[in-house]
Amino acid sequence: MYKLKIYLFLLLTIVTSLAYAQNPTAGTTKILVMGDSLSAGYGIDIQQGWVNLLEKELTKNHAIQIINASVSGETSSGGNSRLPALLAEHKPNIVILELGGNDGLRGQPLKLLEKNLQTMIDTSKNAEAKVLLAGMQIPPNYGVRYSSQFKALYEKLAEKNELELIHFLLEGIGGDETLMQRDGIHPTAEAQSIIVKNVLPELEKMLP
Repeated sequence: MYKLKIYLFLLLTIVTSLAYAQNPTAGTTKILVMGDSLSAGYGIDIQQGWVNLLEKELTKNHAIQIINASVSGETSSGGNSRLPALLAEHKPNIVILELGGNDGLRGQPLKLLEKNLQTMIDTSKNAEAKVLLAGMQIPPNYGVRYSSQFKALYEKLAEKNELELIHFLLEGIGGDETLMQRDGIHPTAEAQSIIVKNVLPELEKMLP
């Protein structure tokens, strides 16, 4: 019986080693970031962007791989159309959904934004990926009603779908001219570490 146990243990070890050799990322948590210019590192070196800084921070204590599929200028419609192929290719465990800012800046209907984000949430869940929703805000000069409803949309989706929510990705940054580029929309390289601090607490709740 003892020899049989030793044999089974060795067999299991060999099988596990072969499986790892075929898939060296086995056991690694894959995170797909679906964002716009805020996550694509617009105006700064991509290595200084918050997504890259987040990966460096997480790999201190976790087996993590982050796939940054963010595109400057991306809208929720564009992200919605790209997501299925990205899920099929990368098979992420977690999707960070950071979209909607460009929809708001273009004054697009909030019902369309909500529909696109909901579809992306459903598509991710169907692919067995958890979703972390990044809340966005737009300046009040777009109208108090539109701005407030835009902000509330993320809270509504998070509650409806039982998602972890970053209430505002640019918390502590927006409105501070020293942390924003000249366009007043994109954060500077110095602001990226603050974004990491905004993302990290909610993301860590989802990690194994």
